[in-house]
Amino acid sequence: MTTPTDVAGLEPQAIMQMSRAGLDELFRKSPSGPVPVGRARGTAIVLPGSALDGVVAGLIRALVWKGKVFSPETGDLRNLIGPLGWHLIRARVYEDQSWFASGRAIILDYSRTSFVARKIRDEIRLVRPGLYLGQVYWGKSRIALFMLEFPQ
Repeated sequence: MTTPTDVAGLEPQAIMQMSRAGLDELFRKSPSGPVPVGRARGTAIVLPGSALDGVVAGLIRALVWKGKVFSPETGDLRNLIGPLGWHLIRARVYEDQSWFASGRAIILDYSRTSFVARKIRDEIRLVRPGLYLGQVYWGKSRIALFMLEFPQ
């Protein structure tokens, strides 16, 4: 089991094996990092630490959500949705105080950009270069986690 102190060599596979408590600690200890640029491969983390989480993540990626494309020049992103990865569901991107942990995080705010996802707020923090860990909120309730992998 990977611990948050092993972040220098932390790989996405190790994150997928972490418990919810381990992921929470990793998020707390990670910096906000810079606002990402470009396309990121997304992985949903719905059942942290469970043997089923990889299967669920694979199904979500194949059918529902593939990741995000960040555009810092416009201060927003588009999610890659559906089997073909259509650029849909826009969010504003900015840095602000985290709801989950002390300090700042990169906020992905759908409240003014999407009727479908207007109750969603994501927070991401940089785990290591090219790898962000995210929290998903529905209203004020934290409902899932995810990671974003950027090409290095």
